[in-house]
Amino acid sequence: MRVQYRWPVGMPICRPLGDGLWEVRSGLPSNRIARVLFSLSGDRIVALHGFIKKTQKTPDADLTLARKRKREIEE
Repeated sequence: MRVQYRWPVGMPICRPLGDGLWEVRSGLPSNRIARVLFSLSGDRIVALHGFIKKTQKTPDADLTLARKRKREIEE
């Protein structure tokens, strides 16, 4: 919701991942960390993939899936 109503938002809530892909950072109960990967399509924010982050680095499989979905909506 912060991203939708206060765009553009910077760190620590959002960060760019390159090629038009962005990450929303969110904490969950029991110290878990959630991420939602999104892009902009015209005047819309499109959620592409969400996951629970378990390592410091964003897993390549999650980035690949989000980029694939981004290409699909751009067609």
